[in-house]
Amino acid sequence: MSEPVGRVVGTEDATPLEWSVALAPGQYLQLDDVVVAERDVPGFGRVRTSGVVTQVTARHEGATFGSDVFLIADGVLPAHVQEIAEVTTTRVEPECYVPPMPGAFVHRAAGDERAQALYFDTMDRKVPVGMGRDGEPVYIDLEFLDGTRGGHVSISGVSGVATKTSFALFLLYGLFRSGALGKRAVNAKALIFSVKGEDLLFLDQPNVHLDDDLRAAYARLGLPAEPFASAGFFAPPTPDDPVGRPYVSGRPSGVSAFWWTLAEFCTGELLPYVFADAEDERNQYTMVVHQVAARLRREATPVGDGAVQLGGRILRTYDDLVEFVSDQLLDEETRRDWAGPVTGTGTVNAFLRRLRSSVKPLRTLVRGDLPDVPSRRVTTEGRQVTVVDLHNLPERAQRFVVGVVLAAETARKEAAGSAGLLFTMIDELNKYAPREGSSPIKEVLLDIAERGRSLGIILIGAQQTASEVERRIVSNSSVKVVGRLDPAEAGRPEYGFLPPAQRARAVLAKPGTMFVSQPQIPVPLAVEFPFPAWATRLSETSGELPPATTGSTNGAVPAPAPYTRDPFARLPVATDDDDAPF
Repeated sequence: MSEPVGRVVGTEDATPLEWSVALAPGQYLQLDDVVVAERDVPGFGRVRTSGVVTQVTARHEGATFGSDVFLIADGVLPAHVQEIAEVTTTRVEPECYVPPMPGAFVHRAAGDERAQALYFDTMDRKVPVGMGRDGEPVYIDLEFLDGTRGGHVSISGVSGVATKTSFALFLLYGLFRSGALGKRAVNAKALIFSVKGEDLLFLDQPNVHLDDDLRAAYARLGLPAEPFASAGFFAPPTPDDPVGRPYVSGRPSGVSAFWWTLAEFCTGELLPYVFADAEDERNQYTMVVHQVAARLRREATPVGDGAVQLGGRILRTYDDLVEFVSDQLLDEETRRDWAGPVTGTGTVNAFLRRLRSSVKPLRTLVRGDLPDVPSRRVTTEGRQVTVVDLHNLPERAQRFVVGVVLAAETARKEAAGSAGLLFTMIDELNKYAPREGSSPIKEVLLDIAERGRSLGIILIGAQQTASEVERRIVSNSSVKVVGRLDPAEAGRPEYGFLPPAQRARAVLAKPGTMFVSQPQIPVPLAVEFPFPAWATRLSETSGELPPATTGSTNGAVPAPAPYTRDPFARLPVATDDDDAPF
């Protein structure tokens, strides 16, 4: 054992779950330090009680009034400075729950003692999530991430300060590169929905700011300081672009445009995802949604390149489809067949108002006027990490994409079995699964939260406020992570797993500091994770961007040349034929 830092206090009650340490002169303990005390118990032998420091106080013993501090400082009044550290028990070995004896020596845990105190010694497969306050690695048990004994991750914190997305990416990187997954890493995939700029379009590029200190930090966690090895990127088509180039500016190569054809929209009954806002279930127009979706599935006939034929008309754009449906619902002769026999005019009008309002946000995503190429389909096949960029889409279109892609991946995993793992990362989860109301997307997310473990689908949800997310999704998350919190949000019951001191600290936490709670450890652990080894913006790349590691283009146009900082580098080069007459 290391040198004692103090003794168990005898003036305060010590219990098997909470006890205090009086610090010796010249010693200190800080929050999150891991300590251990021992005692002899008849019939059990030596019992070791380990814990984490959750509060530290200092006071003058011998002072009566607040002003006595000045007399003590001047040497007029005798007093003694005493620091007391409060400890929350994490493990008792062997399991004889007796309190540490007053006066017993307390040591700072290190090495095997620390691993035992934090249950790291019982984790057969552990995933690094950062460094503790003592500079040593902190791990999560993979069995609570891969569905064996638990699954799903909930990350909460203030936008722009809590670094929720950065932590989620580091968690995925640790999963794929730590070796914890073993042979399963080959079939493990990640699906990431990006809603904040183009920062996630460079995951396969090394960070130019990578230095020896950062490499050493990754090495201490048992990880290489490298970008993601296999990544693919999708973005929506550029509005009004006749060939459907991806709508990105920072990375003009290695990104595929995605959209759905009118034929897929009709045959796949995707219309309900157009109405993905959380609505009161009593709204009657939802009946019209399903009635129209079923009618489109039965009557739409594909005619090539994604267009469909309905009622003798060939429809090639989403605008055409909406206009056709409107005509059927406004016609007295066809309304009964399309809306149902007992649907009133007011209900039909409510449906039409919402349908027409979807034209502008969805016209670039649902279309039959572009070549139907395989690379336009969002899929996780052929790559380990798939990023779907949504930041250029209106909120309604974002909901549509998330709902349709998640439903398709869930169906694919259900058909393929649970052999491979799919980690699905969604930012702003409160938009897609709010606490109140119902929507198709919310139903998909609830299905993943409640039975995703059995399918091999693990949800990694990030949100500013866990109190606004559907309770069943948060409660089904085995791992809960908290970054910087708003003071009002920190007082919500959803953060009851945080001790009072950690709730107060979460309000002050700096970027990169997270509190990680997992079922095996009774106390959430504060961790700091290193700066990303991959580029998070164009300025952090080397200047040239080759195609994505599994790169495929949208097939409609040739892949652009690799990006270079020279604005004239992509202009055509003059040849001898350029001087020839036309």
